[in-house]
Amino acid sequence: MHLRTAALSDIGKIRSQNEDSYLCDEEAGLFAVADGVGGLPGGAEASQMAVNTVRELYHAVPEGEAIDLVQIVREANARVLALGQKVSPELGIATTLTLGMIAGGQLYLAHVGDSRCYVWHDGQLDLLTLDHSLENEANLRGAQRLLAYFTESSRASLTRCLGQSEPPEVDIIVRPLAKGERVLFCSDGLSRVIKERELTEILGRADNPADALQEIIENVNRHGGPDNITGVLIAIGEP
Repeated sequence: MHLRTAALSDIGKIRSQNEDSYLCDEEAGLFAVADGVGGLPGGAEASQMAVNTVRELYHAVPEGEAIDLVQIVREANARVLALGQKVSPELGIATTLTLGMIAGGQLYLAHVGDSRCYVWHDGQLDLLTLDHSLENEANLRGAQRLLAYFTESSRASLTRCLGQSEPPEVDIIVRPLAKGERVLFCSDGLSRVIKERELTEILGRADNPADALQEIIENVNRHGGPDNITGVLIAIGEP
């Protein structure tokens, strides 16, 4: 499957530091976005440790052996936790991680946190991941007729991330890919600002992934750029 890829990250208009990290390994078909958790120190270190671990462990798997994305994420969690004990013993450090592997015409996702993965196809935009936020947790509990409470300021607070003492539950999603589709990994500094309609339109005319990402980042910054903005975009071509 032929891939055309691009990755861009921008500090935005408000933040003093970019705490997002990304992985875009076109040859290996390996992609990821990690976003250091706000409110904790060491966000940049946490997100970089996550993507470095993914890259290292993926390439350490002998050829022909199965790749266990859950185990890779759990090891990334352990390394972020250990780094946090050195960098910030009292508070720790944390990051999201949305990781994707393209192999055999399939997209394999491993997801923790509120970074996202979208697939554009036939003029439609599908969100493949679920934000692990307090609001979504409340909605799930409501579906189970359990009570959950959150405030306006806490509704986006994470319920899962890397850097936890207990390994987080990892969402695994598998989806077949087809020619003409576009896969976007992004941090919430992108997804929370740009309107889904605008994102769909930009991806729909995305002949060049780098140009499309630049247009998306400019759109987010025109709307205030309140957070770091990171995207990895993959255009799917002929097998």
